[in-house]
Amino acid sequence: MSKEKFPVTPATRFLREHQIEFTGHLYRYEEHGGTAHSAACLDVDEHSVIKTLVLEDNRRQPLIALMHGDRKVSTRELARVLGAKTMNPCDPAVANKHTGYLIGGTSPFGVRKVISVFMEASILDLPLIYINGGKRGFLVSLPPTELQRLLQPTLVNVAVED
Repeated sequence: MSKEKFPVTPATRFLREHQIEFTGHLYRYEEHGGTAHSAACLDVDEHSVIKTLVLEDNRRQPLIALMHGDRKVSTRELARVLGAKTMNPCDPAVANKHTGYLIGGTSPFGVRKVISVFMEASILDLPLIYINGGKRGFLVSLPPTELQRLLQPTLVNVAVED
């Protein structure tokens, strides 16, 4: 954990509560900048910046999908894996209700409700990932094995080129 002053969010509280070492990274948030912008600001490979996406199936059951910044989730493939008819992004207000986070600041850590987490399996191949720390313009870096240990996500192979 860094000694610098970083935002205190439900995500950072969750990580500290579970004694996970992480490094905070602040950057200038840009609306619709996405992972390309945050990767450029932090001078890291966009592939190691992990998106936290809140999706819902045809029964409106929410889930979190973790994906490389330079890839997209094949919602068709994810729906097939889950046995759902369809899979779509949640409306921002609905995503906020489920997670407690604003779009652009959604973290998989410290979410408001228990939500199933699905993670692209190749994320585990990276030595270090950068993932939202619970506030726009704030990422935390940590080994992906810690993310797997904490969240116990279901591993999937649903990435498509962005």
